[in-house]
Amino acid sequence: MSKTYRVVAWSTGNVGRHAIAGIDARPDLELVGLWVSNPDKVGKDAGDLAGLDRTLGVTATHDIDAVVALKPDVVVHTAMADDRLFEALADMQKLLHAGINVVSSGPVFLQYPYGVVDDSMIEPMLTAAREGGVSLFVNGVDPGFANDALPLVLTGVSERIDEVRCFEILNYNTYNQGMVLFDIMGFGRPIDEVPKILQPGVLTMAWGSVVRQLAAALDVELDSVDEWYERRPALETFEIDAGTIEKGTAAALHFEVRGMRNGRAVIVLEHVTRLHDDLAPEWPQPAGHGCYRVTVTGEPNYTLDLQLLGSDGDHNTAGLKATAMRLVNSIPAVVEGAPGLLTALDLPLVTGRGLVS
Repeated sequence: MSKTYRVVAWSTGNVGRHAIAGIDARPDLELVGLWVSNPDKVGKDAGDLAGLDRTLGVTATHDIDAVVALKPDVVVHTAMADDRLFEALADMQKLLHAGINVVSSGPVFLQYPYGVVDDSMIEPMLTAAREGGVSLFVNGVDPGFANDALPLVLTGVSERIDEVRCFEILNYNTYNQGMVLFDIMGFGRPIDEVPKILQPGVLTMAWGSVVRQLAAALDVELDSVDEWYERRPALETFEIDAGTIEKGTAAALHFEVRGMRNGRAVIVLEHVTRLHDDLAPEWPQPAGHGCYRVTVTGEPNYTLDLQLLGSDGDHNTAGLKATAMRLVNSIPAVVEGAPGLLTALDLPLVTGRGLVS
């Protein structure tokens, strides 16, 4: 009989509510607690906050000490970290130090931070995990599964590799997260205004971990990690779920984070983000409604498309669920793993054990 793990969900946002549904779906996981940032949600049932059709008998708290007192095996941390980086790190550090494993969707550089951020950003987390005798695993779909598990499996059937390229090709028009779209990515803002995500070094902090991890897995010593981007304006005013995109403002973004060796790109993370399907038709186009794509150029050449579509017909729902379930389904491996910071290179094959209906 498989072991049952006691789990606390941390947040009920775009990813968090899917994590709660995913925890409830797995027979080897028991939801014992829920932390929320919004005081208005305190005392409400997790099932209601996750939009399920039933209550789960677990009420929300805003007290981290109450979470620690539950002595869970693991916290599924899905709170937004981009706008509160050091607070998120402090929360996770406290949980780890208390002997609680953490699987988290951010900060994303922790999916493989080596060579990406200064050791001062890594060591406190490592120390807390080791002193607590527990593990930290940061992952998702991108950075995460779509650019660690998928490309590495594909390279396993290669004879020669000239380049590994991981794409995200998605329309974000139904992604209802204004802070990310407008404040971080700069959509809906003047096209000549450089947004936060395109400030020098930010792309590398966010996705350099993808390039560095693949390089480590493939035994490639990179000379540098470079950034490149281009943008396109809206051809007309239109609405998205998060608000209005005015004509002439930024409405499409194409960027690459390139791992360079001997003057050429050998490992590339490429994103094509549109808010309207008609924008920048010359850029890479998705398979289906939206996709994650891996190309391995060499002998032979491979192209792998992972198409996304939720049961509600929305590819963005599928992406959010993929992020949540990458974390939830990894819980047994992370809890049983060695103390410290775990990456995709440390985990065994993670499967949807127990999820066949």
